[in-house]
Amino acid sequence: MKQAIRMKNLPYVVAVAISVMNCNSLYAEEATVKLPEVVVDAKKDSAPVRERPLNSADMVEVLAAEGSLQFYQSGGVSALPVIRGLNDDRIKILVDGAEVTAACGNHMNSPLSYVAPATVANASVLAGITPVSQGGDSIAGTILLTSPAPVFAENGETLVTQGRFSSLYRSNNNAFSTALSASVANDSLSLGFTGTIDRAGSYEDGRGNKVRSTQFDRRTQTVNVAARGEDQLLTVKLTHQDVPFQGYVNQYMDLINNQSDAINIGYSRTFAWGDLDTRLYWQNVNHEMGFFSNEKTGTMPMKTKGEDMGYSIKAALPLDAIHTLRIGNEAHRQKLDDFWPAVPGSMMMGPQTYVNINNGRRDRVAVYAEVASSWSNQWSTLLGLREDVVHTSTGEVQSYGGMMNATDNAAAQVFNAGNRSRTDQNIDVTAMATYIASNTTSVDFGYARKNRAPSLYERYSWGRGTMAMTMIGWFGDANGYVGDPDLKPETANTISATLNLHDAAQAQWELKLTPYYTYVQDYIGVNRIGTFNLASGVPRALLQFQNQDAQFYGVEAAFKRSLWDNARFGQGRVIGSLGWTRGERVSNGDDLYHIMPLQFKASLEQRIGAWSNAIDLQLVDSKTAVDSVRFESKTAGYTLVNLRTGYQWKKARLDLGVTNLFDKFYYLPLGGADYANWNANGGQGAIGPVAGMGRSVNVGLSVDF
Repeated sequence: MKQAIRMKNLPYVVAVAISVMNCNSLYAEEATVKLPEVVVDAKKDSAPVRERPLNSADMVEVLAAEGSLQFYQSGGVSALPVIRGLNDDRIKILVDGAEVTAACGNHMNSPLSYVAPATVANASVLAGITPVSQGGDSIAGTILLTSPAPVFAENGETLVTQGRFSSLYRSNNNAFSTALSASVANDSLSLGFTGTIDRAGSYEDGRGNKVRSTQFDRRTQTVNVAARGEDQLLTVKLTHQDVPFQGYVNQYMDLINNQSDAINIGYSRTFAWGDLDTRLYWQNVNHEMGFFSNEKTGTMPMKTKGEDMGYSIKAALPLDAIHTLRIGNEAHRQKLDDFWPAVPGSMMMGPQTYVNINNGRRDRVAVYAEVASSWSNQWSTLLGLREDVVHTSTGEVQSYGGMMNATDNAAAQVFNAGNRSRTDQNIDVTAMATYIASNTTSVDFGYARKNRAPSLYERYSWGRGTMAMTMIGWFGDANGYVGDPDLKPETANTISATLNLHDAAQAQWELKLTPYYTYVQDYIGVNRIGTFNLASGVPRALLQFQNQDAQFYGVEAAFKRSLWDNARFGQGRVIGSLGWTRGERVSNGDDLYHIMPLQFKASLEQRIGAWSNAIDLQLVDSKTAVDSVRFESKTAGYTLVNLRTGYQWKKARLDLGVTNLFDKFYYLPLGGADYANWNANGGQGAIGPVAGMGRSVNVGLSVDF
């Protein structure tokens, strides 16, 4: 029986709200999303706007519904993003200009887990070739999220107030998300508070079976203050988040507590010489893994304390009518302590506290310059150069101790005797160009050299015992991992081009085709150093992070076509996308882990009066290219159909939808290993992949006041 979520148990969230300023506009934007009404493509057209109810509380899943972005299955609000086969730490993620790092050996508190979709006004996903001003210490691309811009009193008003209430219910797992916000402002000062709640039980697959350890509970509160003067704006954002629990179907443990506090201060000003944008931010995280329900049981506390802090200074200087220079300096520091308290009476987990990362530091300082040039009505270019210096270090560590942990005792001695400090100096280059051949044809093309230094977990996870190694790994594969202090930074060389065909008015149809190729030198892959058996005949791998060369290539396509526009049937169009990616080790041609198979998405949309309706289709090919080193499972292809409709009445909107209309049973290609259900069933047979969610009826309501 599904876990019920009763209204009387739902906290009441009161809000008074406004948000921080938007980030600078992008030179090249892969996709722009305006939430909660999701808008793909920055250009306006006469076709219906893509109005989608938020069917998920996970920001990554919302973004993935709209483009070529995919995600590793993780917790219900903590999926890990993937861009063209490159995942997680390889993607630059900026939330209102601030950078946050996962402070967990399993990345349970990933950067986007701190963001509720209802609080995001705009999202941009830049794939592959990104401007140096939007990249750095990343090789896959950039995800930019911004809150709503501050609202001030205008046209002689003395005081202006605003508010918004939104909610979402999903029947399959009794999920309930709600957000309530309001703001008060005069012509120079704006004050606000926003609160959100996201709760759900474990979902059911297309056969009606519970997919265990997929429940979650998250609460977020944000205070915003903004002040403006002539040509200048100051914003201050204070955030507190509490995640009491979150299940992870493909991990050995679950999240039992994650509390964070953050400060984000932004100041921008327009001068006669150009624009200045500065930001200062800080976030503190207390995180704990363990067990909280009978869906996954055990005893093993693991705690993490993390801290992120940084600043950025950007300036845009128009040099003349053709060239604009953008320069910047930024810094980011991550502090991390990861320790596992001893379990009283346990021979394996004691008598000492296991210290995995002790006073870990990852400091990055960067400078960059880029020139955007508009040479003519046909040609424009962007050239950029960036340097990032990354220093990592950690203190001495210790094992649980005792006779039962001889392997880890020896590993700790070797690790403590070695060099635990590294400095990497990385140079990024971006060269992009746009050629407008006619009023119906344009081409974007370019080259990028991007770098990423290893994370603290990739370098400094040191345990060699099977239990210690299986506690490290954000891949959801039930394997075990150990780091390597001598890892080199990854260097990615990417070339890509986009052919854009459309009608002269850019209103009736459009087709975009993007082939790409990325060669990654010193890609941080894995080397199998051993195996172990979870049960008889159920082998898993012991893996060490290792530099390898890898290549990624594929093609993306996006299209839209207006179908009708008349008084009787309103407006209608079809819109869709196709994506295909391959990832391989260069040395032997072996397939890399978690590469999404060919997938196709299409939507038939109608807008008539206050109504908007749609049928969504998703086709995913079978996954046969798998990573044998990690014992990755193959998955069959599947087709999903969704229905949705919405009605706008004055300042209120009601959305209804059915996802997985035919209750299709299928496995998630990037879902990892279904450890929770395998373990609950007595560890019988092989560990299979994670099943996707069955049919769900979703209801959303939003009211502006």
